[in-house]
Amino acid sequence: MSFKIAIIGAGSVGFTKKLFTDILCVPEFRDIEFALTDISEHNLEMIKAILDRVVEANKLPTRVTATTDRRKALEGARYIISCVRVGGLEAYADDIRIPLKYGIDQCVGDTICAGGILYGQRNIPVILDFCKDIREVAEPGAKFLNYANPMAMNTWAAIEYGKVDTVGLCHGVQHGAEQIAEVLGAKSVSELDYICSGINHQTWFIDLRLNGRRIGKDELVAAFEAHPVYSQQEKLRIDVLKRFGVYSTESNGHLSEYLPWYRKRPEEITRWIDMSDWIHGETGGYLRHSTETRNWFETEFPQFLESASKPIDPARRSNEHASHILEALETNRVYRGHFNVKNNGVITNLPSDAIIESPGFVDRFGINMVSGVTLPEACAATCIASINVQRMSVHAAISGDIELLKLAVLHDPLVGAVATPEEVWQMVDEMVVAQARWLPQYADAVPAAKERLSRSKVQTRDWAGAARRNVRSIEELRAEKAALKQAV
Repeated sequence: MSFKIAIIGAGSVGFTKKLFTDILCVPEFRDIEFALTDISEHNLEMIKAILDRVVEANKLPTRVTATTDRRKALEGARYIISCVRVGGLEAYADDIRIPLKYGIDQCVGDTICAGGILYGQRNIPVILDFCKDIREVAEPGAKFLNYANPMAMNTWAAIEYGKVDTVGLCHGVQHGAEQIAEVLGAKSVSELDYICSGINHQTWFIDLRLNGRRIGKDELVAAFEAHPVYSQQEKLRIDVLKRFGVYSTESNGHLSEYLPWYRKRPEEITRWIDMSDWIHGETGGYLRHSTETRNWFETEFPQFLESASKPIDPARRSNEHASHILEALETNRVYRGHFNVKNNGVITNLPSDAIIESPGFVDRFGINMVSGVTLPEACAATCIASINVQRMSVHAAISGDIELLKLAVLHDPLVGAVATPEEVWQMVDEMVVAQARWLPQYADAVPAAKERLSRSKVQTRDWAGAARRNVRSIEELRAEKAALKQAV
């Protein structure tokens, strides 16, 4: 069979190579076309050279093209995969550093909280441009697979306003399942069956079975507390498991941002985070990691080319959903996964318009969600708080209403636990002014925001100084990780 896949943001070299080789693990897909597009011509050249090497080494008829002209890449595409970061690290730095001035301490800042909301404001106009091109030049009925964060907001905008058949994809569920299988002593994650449901980055393992035997809260708590590594790295997650009765898919650092209880005071944060790696809660951890490793694919390009010269091994196909979804849609080999879609009653105690992440099956008839899921009440309450923020944030991004944007930030659980309304209003003004080049919908609001900032009397504090003990250099992290491996 032959069809076309377009990858937007293909300059994300490592991830694009993974998606490419995963898809080519499907025998029927050897004769398809990949159209790569990115704003970086240099990155496109690198990834095309790598993928060309894969094709050559495996003697495949697969075609690979690369262009900075997105519309050209989308022409005739049946599937479009997006993994973009609008504004890059420059805008992302504002997402973390400006809120920290107001006491809002984020580890990642890409989902909700102040950073995630502004990230969504930058992404959504671009997502709608993608959708316009898809409607106009892609294959009729083309499917849009979104890997970009903030997952729920991007997917919400694409479905509701972009009017494109969209599914959001993440790997948090798979990673959480791997942890659970390990602490329970399973030989393989395949021994674990589970139902995981909620919203992206706040999904919950509401039913767990190991070799058919149901695993309850007490057994899971004991298993995590006995683990020599996770007992230290996932302290917050374990505490939430004890109180909610179910385990969260998301990492210690991610989960800490969505709850108003663990990151609201600098002296409290150190109780719950672990400094052996950024993902366990380090202040601005992902920004630091991304900045220090921003050019890793440049230095490792020779290794990428070398690995691309080896035969594709289907046994090494990753658990990223994209290739499995395409295989199911095209061959009717059924695939079960966890997908981000509009709720429409799938989860009974979450709003119908929300973007949920829940189990579904894929075949030639499309993605078929398992309906009638009911979350534990505490999980639903936590998700609803985030959904309300996401809804306002999407509406603000569409309308360019800066007052609605401020209300969205004000209602964020962590922001509301830390900042006053006056601080939130000033912080949002500061972020919108700093990121104006990526926020066309707020162009008319920027002059007034600048004027308010020039006469503001709201004082910020040295929260960054208070948070310094929650920051590590990459050298310190490597040393700590090496020591931890020796101990284990």
